[in-house]
Amino acid sequence: MVIPGEQPFFGTASEVRPDPELACRILVVDDDASLRRTLPHVLARSGRSFDDCGSVAAAIALLQHQHYDLILLDYRLPDATGLALLDWLSENQREEAVIMISGEDAIDAAIGALRRGADDYVRKPYHVAQLQRAVEGTLHKTSLERANRAMSQRLRASERLHRYLVESSPDLIFTLDAEGCFNYINPRVQALLGYERSALMRSPFVSLVMPEDMERMRSLLLSPRGIPTESFNVELRLRRAVDDKSGQDGPESITVSLTGIPMMGREGGRQASGLYGVARDISERKRAEEIISFQAYHDQLTRLPNRVLFKDRLELAIAQAQRRSGSLAVMFVDVDRFKLVNDTFGHAEGDTLLRGIAERLSATLRRGDTLARLGGDEFTVLLPDVAQPEDAETIARKILEVLAPPFRLSHGDFRATVSLGIALFPRDGNDAEELTRAADIAMYQVKRSGKNGFRFFDPDLNSHYRERIALENDLRGAVERGELELHYQPQISLHRQRVVGMEALLRWNHPVHGMVGPAAFVPVAEEAGLIGDISRWVLEQACRQLADWREAGHDELRMSLNLSPHDFDSADVVGMVTDCVSRHGLPPSQLELEITESMMMQDAAGVAAKVRQLREAGLSVAIDDFGTGYSALAYLQKFPVSTLKIDRSFVRDLEGPATNPIISAITGIARGFGLQLIAEGVERAEQVETLRTLGCDVMQGYFFARPAPAAEAGGWLRAVPCGAC
Repeated sequence: MVIPGEQPFFGTASEVRPDPELACRILVVDDDASLRRTLPHVLARSGRSFDDCGSVAAAIALLQHQHYDLILLDYRLPDATGLALLDWLSENQREEAVIMISGEDAIDAAIGALRRGADDYVRKPYHVAQLQRAVEGTLHKTSLERANRAMSQRLRASERLHRYLVESSPDLIFTLDAEGCFNYINPRVQALLGYERSALMRSPFVSLVMPEDMERMRSLLLSPRGIPTESFNVELRLRRAVDDKSGQDGPESITVSLTGIPMMGREGGRQASGLYGVARDISERKRAEEIISFQAYHDQLTRLPNRVLFKDRLELAIAQAQRRSGSLAVMFVDVDRFKLVNDTFGHAEGDTLLRGIAERLSATLRRGDTLARLGGDEFTVLLPDVAQPEDAETIARKILEVLAPPFRLSHGDFRATVSLGIALFPRDGNDAEELTRAADIAMYQVKRSGKNGFRFFDPDLNSHYRERIALENDLRGAVERGELELHYQPQISLHRQRVVGMEALLRWNHPVHGMVGPAAFVPVAEEAGLIGDISRWVLEQACRQLADWREAGHDELRMSLNLSPHDFDSADVVGMVTDCVSRHGLPPSQLELEITESMMMQDAAGVAAKVRQLREAGLSVAIDDFGTGYSALAYLQKFPVSTLKIDRSFVRDLEGPATNPIISAITGIARGFGLQLIAEGVERAEQVETLRTLGCDVMQGYFFARPAPAAEAGGWLRAVPCGAC
């Protein structure tokens, strides 16, 4: 700016108009050495120089001897977070600009960095161009701030520089007289608020303040003592001019950070003669803070409240219901078969489906209700005013109805259903956690009952789940405490008139409940991730017992045992079995592992490969419960098994050869594939005779012997069965 009649004064380039590319020192603080080597090349510009270090302590050591224009600061460092360095800069009143670079997903990291003075926040992974823009913008901002500080120092010495700085400032700068009216205001007011400078002269400052903040500013500026005698800083909203001719829509106000500095009278007077004020537009920062706050309490995919906000609203609703002795309902909604969409069509389609479900669910709820997404395919609903359970049931039915029409995805239509559990306050719980858990339990009961429905929480369900949790807790450590046992049931060859095999059957000798069968605790072990340790114990015990019986002279005895389907999910299941057989010196063919048809159909390729490896190692593999699946013949082509076991459901109602086409077919299949055949569940003499007639020689069941401990089972090996052991 040039003052008429005077020579322009701009000072030196470095003092007044610093170029961010001249003499710019940048410090890179990151524990990734490769990144410290790369960033100087990516951000290289004329005049820029770079230093680097890998920890907060090393950065402070450098800063104690050197000033920098910019610090590129990693959030997560070996000795502390980057927030510690921001605190050090603040405590030492340093002026370095800081760009925080972080891979943290939590919003708290960004909030903490910005509140501690970081100029920008870049989330990993980032594009190079994004980082370059952030650096350019921050250096530009820093250079402006440095220029403003340099010009402010010259303000006391030069009227010309004072005028240049004030009237070119990006901030709104003004002075007020003792009555709080404008007697100077810089040109920035035109761009910032849309007012002409002349129109505001001699007008009170509070005329620009929005009604919400006016009383606060009146008390500050127009107190009985007049203009305040101490500096202050406040945030407030200033009114923007409305231009009816322009027809442009814009915000009614802007948010500014106002710094007021009293202008004291001469000769040490204590009464302020006026006020010097600087108002900086922080609207963008406030909007950014609002966005960050929204992201902290809302799901980014559906824009619904998240778990934290839902819990806050539920706790508030409970407090209100307690005061007025009212009631409320909590719903837990889980999308059925959602994994199928992700696995089949991809996660993008899954996200589209979740957004569609969220929209339909929202449409069924009342204005005061809350729909939240907890994560994945789980939603919760808060119904704060429920006069009776039927009200919640009505909404549940509406939810099922509104989801009935198919959702249109890019790969075709998909009909989504949900399982919905309902809990009522105060009947089913007194706090947010209890109610949500109760609704969750009810939802899982719907899942187990066939999905696509709703159910109210039943206290008996909670007892069942408590018992299940107690059972799981007891099961942990059962192996170490020696509570697990193996019982053995003989497999009898009618032709050879002796025991040819033993099936190892797992039992749990519970210290309170007594002997517990595998059907009661194996599913719990599978869900809790305990089945691997239990299967290794079963394998070890069965192999040790077979080795003992072989040493006693029963060289041809075969040991049969079941492994869980989860065991076949493990990559080392083959090695686990072969190592155990080798360690006990057993012929591999004398150990037979039983698998089910359902296991084969769930992961045909994976299971078939492991079965092939087991067979190649010489072990026997039997299909347990043969004939109960849907694709037995097709899978026999793929699985090199050695034995078929006829399921007890086919044996139970045997009356004669002519009435048993299924068993006849199974025996034909066994002969056609060259497989051994075992019938299980044999309980009556007529079943024995019918199976013998149909061509089945090896049998097991209560007719011969019930499962028993090894000591009793050893006696069967020395006996010749005559109808029963």
